[in-house]
Amino acid sequence: MNEDKCFADAAFSDIEVVARYTEGPRRVVPGFLDMQRMASLLLAERVPENGRVLVVGAGGGLELKAFAEAQPSWSFDGVDPSAEMLTLAEQTMGPVASRVHLHHGFIDVAPDGPFDAATCILTMHFVGPEERRRMASEIRRRLKPGAPFVVAHLSVPQNDEERTVWLSRYAAFAVSSGVESEKAMKARDTVDSQLSILTPGEDETILQEAGFSNVSLFYVGFAFRGWVAYA
Repeated sequence: MNEDKCFADAAFSDIEVVARYTEGPRRVVPGFLDMQRMASLLLAERVPENGRVLVVGAGGGLELKAFAEAQPSWSFDGVDPSAEMLTLAEQTMGPVASRVHLHHGFIDVAPDGPFDAATCILTMHFVGPEERRRMASEIRRRLKPGAPFVVAHLSVPQNDEERTVWLSRYAAFAVSSGVESEKAMKARDTVDSQLSILTPGEDETILQEAGFSNVSLFYVGFAFRGWVAYA
């Protein structure tokens, strides 16, 4: 297991971190709820009425709940390495949990499918480039031909000046959302030192090398970016 995985495991095994998680994304990710809604619409362009969707990094259950409520005939498989976050997902989903199968582990524990679509939201920045390539390839292998894949995470230019500017904007948005300034700056420093942030070009190349086509940017929220691509 690489250091990036170890960091994610430690962070999302912390009871206090897990307890606060459901409020976190909307406070630090600009347009988080609209990004989820856009993701759902992009999936719906190709997923059939009774489609089956793979959600990688499903802990917390936020996107599972959003997708399941928007599409009441879809079923889902959610994968996450944190048992605590999967427990939170069950609580978050409420009644729609009956259409979701949760799997504890990394991408390897996901069913082979084939799935009609997949998502990986706010997850890839927790793993290094090589693991990211492997995840993208494993997700692609589990999709039907032409199936959409929606992915979103931190992605910024990497020269020192630009990286600093974008991560400072990340902190400023958190403060504007009500996060205490000291905590926002501490989070910014943790993101800078602990997470694996690539450039947008590198992220797109990983998707292309995994076998995805028509990689298109659909979302930018300061330091976060989201793409849709097709198997």
